[in-house]
Amino acid sequence: MISIFDSADKYSRRAALTAGGGALGGITLANLLSANATAGQSDKPITTGKSVVFLLQHGGPTQLETFDPKLNVADGIRTVGGAIQTSVPGVQFGSTLSRIATHAHRLAVVRSYSTGSAGHSIRPLISEASRQANIGSLYSRLAGANNPQTGIPTNVALFPNSVDSEALGPDLRFGKFSQTGEYGSAYAPFAPGGGSEIQSNMKLSLPAARFDDRAVLLSALDRLRRQVDQSGMMEGLDKYRQQAFELVARGISHAFDLSKEDPATVSKYDTSQYVDEMAYSDKSNGQPSRRWYQNNSLTLGRQLLLARRLCEAGCGFVTVATRFVWDMHGDANNVGVKRGMEAVGRPFDHAVSAFIEDCEERGLSDQILLVCVGEMGRTPRINKNGGRDHWARLAPLMLYGGGISNGQVIGQSTRDGGEPLADPVNSEHLIATILHTLLNIPELRLQSGLPNGLLRFVTSGEPIPRLFS
Repeated sequence: MISIFDSADKYSRRAALTAGGGALGGITLANLLSANATAGQSDKPITTGKSVVFLLQHGGPTQLETFDPKLNVADGIRTVGGAIQTSVPGVQFGSTLSRIATHAHRLAVVRSYSTGSAGHSIRPLISEASRQANIGSLYSRLAGANNPQTGIPTNVALFPNSVDSEALGPDLRFGKFSQTGEYGSAYAPFAPGGGSEIQSNMKLSLPAARFDDRAVLLSALDRLRRQVDQSGMMEGLDKYRQQAFELVARGISHAFDLSKEDPATVSKYDTSQYVDEMAYSDKSNGQPSRRWYQNNSLTLGRQLLLARRLCEAGCGFVTVATRFVWDMHGDANNVGVKRGMEAVGRPFDHAVSAFIEDCEERGLSDQILLVCVGEMGRTPRINKNGGRDHWARLAPLMLYGGGISNGQVIGQSTRDGGEPLADPVNSEHLIATILHTLLNIPELRLQSGLPNGLLRFVTSGEPIPRLFS
């Protein structure tokens, strides 16, 4: 058992961090790492080595102002703000997405996707289509809770407070991001800053001011490591307990630290410039929604940068969640479409473009799949307040990287952008796409010792048609 205390802290008598002995959802950290080795019995890997970043556009993004604009329709339906030509001939996006439009030849856009729900939730990340578990939990149940080489958790969820301690955490009114269905809390996403049980068992017992001082934190870890090396205690630990120590002393402290990034790269991801440009609903003064928009602009870019770092460190599935900012009713709590696409669409355009450009420069375009989607779409007809309301029959879906065929538009919507006209796609297709990206399906079919129901579910799913053709 390895514990860290701080004698200056009022809680110094309590172990805040225990490697190899701390309870994590009822099992030890070493047990979690051991699950990696026992997840499959073959010498061949059941994972592809790729990662998925799932950007949940919470609130329900509008399809007509993003990736499926409609111009030659009636005034009450027509795309607000017009459209812009993309890098793919004949394909247009909403005018707010001007930077993403320049990368259309690297993307796949699905114009016939529906979540099947018009209510707020955290679909399609968690629904009956994912067996009521976070998609990342399905993956970690098969691949193991931690990467055996780096110790990084294989399933992570990032919220605004993951990169800014003053920002908001997850909105749990419409679903818990930590849901694991029948597979147990050990496979819940690790949520830095989000209050996850795993994280609470891995904190150093240091005052907040000292914890924020990365030099002090890393120095404490270095001292601990030297003491352990000198004592020879590592020789008495099995490989999983040693791996647990490495998880604390090396993997997480580095991968989650944005100060390790080139400042020029951090600057490229910075979306804080859009806070001053926001135009709020006339009725939204003093409402919580104002803080949601501010948090989104201040943190979205850094969330995606942190997601890229985690993927490079061996994390397989990273959820990036916005705070309900895509709900563009134009009512007392929410901006309408025109103002909403300025306040929300522009930081989204900047952050996603920065992520794409960064992955291209770093040679990660085939290694990381980015999925951008919300829990529903918006009504074809604009309401009296200049907003669009909840809509179940069609939602925007964009994918980048991960080995997909570039420059695609999959499916077609009706003239008013209200429902699929050709090649309908649903959440089962999307989940299968994600799991086929992460997992070696032929090898997985040969595995034993894993839940049979989950194996059948994963190996029988059909990815989005033509996406990889």
